[in-house]
Amino acid sequence: MTLFDDTTATNPDSTTTAVAEAETVKAEAPPEAPPPVETPPAAPAADGHSVPAGEDFAAALETFTTETEEAVSEDRVIKGTVLKLTPTHVVVDIGAKSEGMLPLTEVLDHEGNPKFKPGDEIPVMRDKGEAEEGYISLSHQKAQRIHAWEEIDKAHREKRPIKAVVIDRIKGGLTVDIMGAHGFLPGSQVDLRPMRNLDGMKGQTLEVAVIKLNKKRGNIVVSRKELLEGAQQEKRAKTLEHLEEGATLTGVVKNLTEYGAFVDLGGLDGLLHITDMSWGRLTHPKDLVNVGDQIQVKVLKYDKEKQRVSLGFKQLTPDPWLDAEHRYPVGAHVSGRVISVTDYGAFIELEQGIEGLVHVSEMTWSKRMKHPSKLVNVGDQVECAVLNVNATERRISLGMRQLAANPWDSLHEKFPVGMTVEGRVRNLTDFGAFIEIEDGIDGLVHVSNLSWTKRVKHPSEVLKKGDRVKAIVLAIEPDKRRLSLGVKQLQPDVWESFFAAHHIGDVLHGKVLRVAAFGAFVEIAEGVEGLCHKSEATDENGQPLHLEPGVEHDFKIIKMSPEEKKVGLSIRAVGEEASRSEVEAYKQPVSSTSSTIGELISWKRASNENN
Repeated sequence: MTLFDDTTATNPDSTTTAVAEAETVKAEAPPEAPPPVETPPAAPAADGHSVPAGEDFAAALETFTTETEEAVSEDRVIKGTVLKLTPTHVVVDIGAKSEGMLPLTEVLDHEGNPKFKPGDEIPVMRDKGEAEEGYISLSHQKAQRIHAWEEIDKAHREKRPIKAVVIDRIKGGLTVDIMGAHGFLPGSQVDLRPMRNLDGMKGQTLEVAVIKLNKKRGNIVVSRKELLEGAQQEKRAKTLEHLEEGATLTGVVKNLTEYGAFVDLGGLDGLLHITDMSWGRLTHPKDLVNVGDQIQVKVLKYDKEKQRVSLGFKQLTPDPWLDAEHRYPVGAHVSGRVISVTDYGAFIELEQGIEGLVHVSEMTWSKRMKHPSKLVNVGDQVECAVLNVNATERRISLGMRQLAANPWDSLHEKFPVGMTVEGRVRNLTDFGAFIEIEDGIDGLVHVSNLSWTKRVKHPSEVLKKGDRVKAIVLAIEPDKRRLSLGVKQLQPDVWESFFAAHHIGDVLHGKVLRVAAFGAFVEIAEGVEGLCHKSEATDENGQPLHLEPGVEHDFKIIKMSPEEKKVGLSIRAVGEEASRSEVEAYKQPVSSTSSTIGELISWKRASNENN
């Protein structure tokens, strides 16, 4: 018998009324046997046994038939013995020298295999179906259902669990088989928490509680959640007996989140936060535990009112930072595994819970490394030197370059001051150019050391990135990792040469290069400029001269400053010098001819008028 018709399979709430086998209409009772009729004594047989007369034999046959029918009536469950299995039926010995047959399909399990074999005892009932001639039609399912209903009803009354096998997934829950009777397990009653994949329950044997039973309508509703809640309450009660802050308990990891793990302590869940999992760094709880793992934890905090428990795992072991300063003294060489690489350095795990940082500046002596990933990768085993330990802040500073020779320490020997070196222009800045003279060693050519003669505002006016250039080593500062280079020093200092060859009062021919509000800059030698102030740019009459770039004049040196590399020029002084020369030149004729001063003045005036 099936408890739910097609409608029930899709909607257990609209189950059709099924008549329980226990309410099956009973077969009519056989008529009462007629009163015994006195018969003459049986004639003795040839073998010495009595042979009943014809009337007595008929009565005995009728009585035998009636007893057999009573034994296998449709409302009575009897036990028979399986004689054999045919491709379609099972032959059963039901006693009273009678045999019956039932369909083979009634004794197949969920995998399609027979549940009985010859010689097994099997409960059966008489069925109304037709059987082969000479056999009684039997049903195992009818007998099984009656027995199942009795057990289910008993379990319901006694409130004890009963086993059920999940048959199929239907709308709203599961169909289960309870000793041959079908019941309904709602999805909300499958577990303590809603389950998403009920299909995965097919074929599983569960212990359930009968929460609703209607024998008349054939409805059975069961719950697994009710049993789990009861078991959980029992576990919770036992857990609460030992639950206190500081206690060490054993639990099972129930769920993982980004911020921690929920641990089932036995009917009560506690939160193991990620920060309390390890003394070291964890990116996710799954790096330490998995769902289903059985672990020991320590109760850190217990809120009885809210029933909240905070757990710790790392607290079961001593804090490794307590004696870190003694185990990792400054200067010690240590080995560790790279666990993280960032823009500013790499984190090295020295032991469980102890990590140190190698800053990017402490990885190599070279300044060329752009990112730590160019030197190390996660998982690499590296050697480091301990630079600093701060147990309070739980920090250890490590260095990798300290294990290699510092090239700056021997730079004076390799590149002494005054030595000419050659390198590639690696970078240009506003204040100069960096020249790489060997791997990891860069020198700076300041913009002021690019040319003796040009006023270089940016190094790009003289150099380009990638150029091969020569330079002179000017200074070395190993402690600051600075190397000063000069390019102009490869050429003689034109200023030194100029100041050595000229003096104040010298008259030079020059060309105006630039004009400013206060005067004009004049080129008086290759690479050497002088300034003619506007007050010195006048003719012999004191009239201002208009100077323009490209105009050439004679200029007299009126000021020299070798330290500041400055030269002061004057046009006016040249005119005065010329007048003085003319006077000196005229003195010779005057002496010989006895000319007077008045004549000389008249000559000068006439000369000016002619000009």
